[in-house]
Amino acid sequence: MKFSSLPIVPVAVAALVAASGVNAQEAAPAGGLTIELNEVAPSQKGCKLTFVAGNEFAQSLSKVSFEFVIFDQKGLVERMAVLDFRDLPAGKTKVRQFDLPGTNCAAVKSLLINDAPACVGDGVQPAACMSGIKTGSKSTVELKG
Repeated sequence: MKFSSLPIVPVAVAALVAASGVNAQEAAPAGGLTIELNEVAPSQKGCKLTFVAGNEFAQSLSKVSFEFVIFDQKGLVERMAVLDFRDLPAGKTKVRQFDLPGTNCAAVKSLLINDAPACVGDGVQPAACMSGIKTGSKSTVELKG
């Protein structure tokens, strides 16, 4: 008796395609976030940080916040602060400014994005805002992600 393997091939291919679809839905969205520290300047309250934030995800984010660690000139933690970047539309770039009351800009050596307590958007996993984040700085203060 002869068995043909041809009918099995389409079934195997269909199974692989179906499995691929499940994996694609579970994967993180393509793209990521870019956060640039554009300027650090004294303000009436203390120190004003200006960021340029880009959303390279296909999905808009309705709420994004980052926990920043501020290091002094000796490399010691000066403070930690959660900054609310609000919404970031898909494919768009936004400028966000924050005042750090009581902080002397000259004493700030670097910033670290420690976590993203809020990363909310349709089809966006909460961890997506931190995975693959790209950081940079145009000021003398270093920004790390």
